[in-house]
Amino acid sequence: MKFNRDTIFSEPLDQIGDFKFNEQVADVFADMISRSVPGYASLIQYIELFAAVFCRQNTRSYDLGCSLGDGALAIFRGAGRKNHSIIAIDNSPQMIRKCKALLKQKNAESEINLICADLQDVKIESASIVLMNYTLQFIKKDLRDQVIQKIYNGLLPGGVLILSEKLKNSNQQDSGFLIDMYHAFKKAKGYSKLEISQKRTALENVLIPETLEDHLIRLKKCGFRQAVNWLQCFNFFSIVAVK
Repeated sequence: MKFNRDTIFSEPLDQIGDFKFNEQVADVFADMISRSVPGYASLIQYIELFAAVFCRQNTRSYDLGCSLGDGALAIFRGAGRKNHSIIAIDNSPQMIRKCKALLKQKNAESEINLICADLQDVKIESASIVLMNYTLQFIKKDLRDQVIQKIYNGLLPGGVLILSEKLKNSNQQDSGFLIDMYHAFKKAKGYSKLEISQKRTALENVLIPETLEDHLIRLKKCGFRQAVNWLQCFNFFSIVAVK
């Protein structure tokens, strides 16, 4: 499948609306995420390892906010040929269509069950592993406890949640440093100052990050017995939480 280059914010826009996972974004998303999220390739690579360790026979795995299905495919590769179901969910019909075509190209269409739905409307059960890669940050803050509690309730004992998010740093000096390095990363990937600025404006009302402490407190409150920040690259991090 051909992936187009992300040029959505390359020209000056008179009005910058809220960022949406529409057809325009879906068409360039593979390029966008690889050039916008430092450490993304490593995250996907190590999800395979988590799947190899934690996926069990006769259980389910979920990729919540699956976008193009990178996480679900990593689970598929890591879990091997276990009697194990993989369910990938996204509320963007455009993303689901692109994901379906990509899975077909990789001969994995029959191995991953795609669902177009809001996470709040999805039942999670008998799960050995749940992924939320850069998804919780787009959910309203007053609903996040409910979503994490639902995941905890649907996990089997010993199951894991891999939660990847953009970081809000409570230390202003550290925050400034990480943001500067992140912008340097994006420039190195070919984004202009205009693109970085306009996309930041589009995201500011829809992507609401939290601190690492906020996430750890929520995970503990929901019942997880262990939560570890296992991967971080600038202001993007990933936690593994064990039930």
